[in-house]
Amino acid sequence: MTPLHDEGYRRAVASVERTLEHLRACSPEEVARLRGDYEQLQALIEKLYAGQVEIVVFGEISTGKSALINALAGERVAAVDVQGGWTREVGRTEWRTSEYRLPGLADSSLVLVDTPGINEIQGAARAELASKAAARADLILFVTDSDLNDIEYAALLELVGSCKPLLVVLNKVDLYSRAQRERLLDVLRLERLKDVVVPENIVVAAADPREIEFVIEDREGATRREWRKPEPEVGEVKQRILEILERDGLALVSLSAAMFASDKSDRIAAVRVRLRDASATRTILSYAAIKAAAVALNPIGVVDVLGGSAVDATMIVTLAGIYGLNLSWAHASKLVKSILGAAGLVMAGELFVHFSSSAFKTVTFGAGTLLTAVPQGAAAGFGSYIVGHAAKHYFEHGSSWGPQGPKPIVRAVLAATDKQSVMRHLKREIQRRIERNPHAGDGSPSATAKS
Repeated sequence: MTPLHDEGYRRAVASVERTLEHLRACSPEEVARLRGDYEQLQALIEKLYAGQVEIVVFGEISTGKSALINALAGERVAAVDVQGGWTREVGRTEWRTSEYRLPGLADSSLVLVDTPGINEIQGAARAELASKAAARADLILFVTDSDLNDIEYAALLELVGSCKPLLVVLNKVDLYSRAQRERLLDVLRLERLKDVVVPENIVVAAADPREIEFVIEDREGATRREWRKPEPEVGEVKQRILEILERDGLALVSLSAAMFASDKSDRIAAVRVRLRDASATRTILSYAAIKAAAVALNPIGVVDVLGGSAVDATMIVTLAGIYGLNLSWAHASKLVKSILGAAGLVMAGELFVHFSSSAFKTVTFGAGTLLTAVPQGAAAGFGSYIVGHAAKHYFEHGSSWGPQGPKPIVRAVLAATDKQSVMRHLKREIQRRIERNPHAGDGSPSATAKS
């Protein structure tokens, strides 16, 4: 049985692939914003098919992180490859000597991932690195060489919050006497990390032991002194890692991948909502201004109302496109009518100004256009603004008003709108267009104003 035939593993792979598909369906602007996420998800798919288990090594500089990696790898790793998506942040090397394989996948491997020392960065950046380092990890090693200081403790809590298996490695134990070592372990296990890390996950190591002076006696009884470097002591670390992986390795990789895909899916959704919200808001304000000016400058009654309705329908079609929907003009017109019908009495004032102004133009054969331009245009534009934001809510919620219909949505939009601010903007836009009317002198409102 290969991991891809394991149900949990297969579901994890499927969740990552679905997230990639969602990302590919984004707009070019969204894809550009999410390029780093795409690269990380692509790397994760490759990791899953290769059956790699990633062990992230975390801790302050000078605690022996690199030495621990070298000792576990069985070689000095002078340089490590940069992992896709984590450029300038982490490096990775294969732990060949572990000989661990995910069940049923002969080519699987363990990968040791190094991170910058947590005391090289500060505050929010440190917390972000902890979160980022843990996101792809299947298992975490937190290296310290003494009791934890405040920076280490805060970083450790961030990592514990990732819900990944975590080992605390008390390194450089060769620098302590046996009594000192036992006391440090008691402090970590029974005091500092009680109820944070289980005692069996706090282990010791001497990844780069100091040289020891030996007295060597030859056959004749002559002695000489010689300094020798002992072999690294990382057996306890290796044993605990392999115990965890033997028991839960496949499940850990599956869970880690599923959690990572879920987090990325949430981020993709948030970015799409944010970008589409900004684009939709700009579109609504633009169409509201276009409708305000078009209605205000149209001297023919009834036609100004029909023209304004056409602007609203076109706006709805444009908004649907922003949310990835293909909406017909006829469907958009029906949606406009349903929103205006839901507005009812709450927009009665604006609708009265709009329609009464249109009637005034009709009975004055267009001569009253100048008098009605600003109030009618602003009222019409404000109506379009409300229609647009109600439609925006409709598209954001899967083309649905919900069980109560559009009325509560329209009321909520009105309650959240600074009407005076919107009306001032629309009136300025109408005035600007009147002043720039290219038909000045031919009987248009601007020409009348100048005569």
